Amino acid sequence: MAYQQSSGGFRPRTNGDSRPGGSRFGGSRSGGSSRGRSSGGSRGPVKKYINPSKFINHATPKAEEIAYVPTHNFTDFAFGSKLQHNIDKKGYESPSSIQDQAISHILEGKDVIGIANTGTGKTAAFLLPIIEHQTGVSLRPSVLIIAPTRELAQQIDEEFRAFAQGLDLYSALVVGGMPAERQIRDLKRRPHFIIGTPGRLKDLMNRRHINLENINTLVLDEADRMLDMGFLPDIRAIVTETPRERQTLLFSATITPEITAIINNFSKNPVTVSVRTSETNEHIEQDVIEARDKTHKVELLTEMLQDRTLYDKVLVFGETKFGVQRLSDHLDNSGISSIAIHGNKNQSQRARALKQFKDGRVRVMVATDVAARGLDIPNVSHVINFDTPQTYDDYIHRIGRTGRGGASGHAHTFIDSRR
Repeated sequence: MAYQQSSGGFRPRTNGDSRPGGSRFGGSRSGGSSRGRSSGGSRGPVKKYINPSKFINHATPKAEEIAYVPTHNFTDFAFGSKLQHNIDKKGYESPSSIQDQAISHILEGKDVIGIANTGTGKTAAFLLPIIEHQTGVSLRPSVLIIAPTRELAQQIDEEFRAFAQGLDLYSALVVGGMPAERQIRDLKRRPHFIIGTPGRLKDLMNRRHINLENINTLVLDEADRMLDMGFLPDIRAIVTETPRERQTLLFSATITPEITAIINNFSKNPVTVSVRTSETNEHIEQDVIEARDKTHKVELLTEMLQDRTLYDKVLVFGETKFGVQRLSDHLDNSGISSIAIHGNKNQSQRARALKQFKDGRVRVMVATDVAARGLDIPNVSHVINFDTPQTYDDYIHRIGRTGRGGASGHAHTFIDSRR
């Protein structure tokens, strides 16, 4: 097989245009309109056809962005000395744009709508002023933070613990994939903060382990993602149990009619802070890789990833839990350090896998779409779509894991070769 070099990788040389269809290594035919399978292997929604040309883009250099000049330093905000010490300990000096513009409004007790990309520091933007408010509050739990995924909820909880060190403020992490008994024990200790995902929150509310009558602050993080995942009924049921007189903070990457409806229903005279920047895919080099069949696809991927100088830190997306685990095992057995993250792993296993990838102990993480949004993974050199996503919007979110923070990024998508 002859290969032609493409930016960020290589692909088979062909004599004509590629056609959609193909991959069956734990997933459905790439780029096609065939019926996809859910990550558990059962029949799922019909995969939308995506023309392979949409997976090709020659990166344009990022326009020279004018560096944001904050109007505050962290020392300018009305934070107590212990909280300021924890901020200094984390090395925070100048706030990001969302922090600079949102913190003062939150400290003033206003409802805030934050429109910001992932990775802009929005977690600290809401945690810091909330922690300042909750110092000395006796009625608990007083803060409810809802996030779409276990990983994001855990990241928020970890940041909370770092910022709240020594302040006698405590949290309970309430997510699926972990034993409910431990979470129930944590809830019985009357934590100040409950940080969780909609499904487990609603479950423990129904079982009367969570009482929200003293909540004075509600945060909906990545609200657009929660709507995409079908959590709106659960969110409505949860929010209904909180007092009407509360501070509501909603963060989202986009404002859709559905998000607007939530804002109107859940908040009062909110201040909107928008620091949204252009889509990340514009400066990501994107290309397709043609493969004859599933075996060839695995061979190509393995050969590519053996080039450590080019493929430094790689996130590979597959469609099914079984396929993702099988592919990761194959890569690992081929001498390519790899870890898998998918819904069959419990929370501690997923957290451990994510940490190994973040810390560089493994070079490749193979994931289902559970990892496509909400995770801030630095320095990902390549995103490879071993199986095509269900929709083009999912594709955009997948490849958004690379090319972050102004760095260059590369995305490859496997499609069937022309026979």
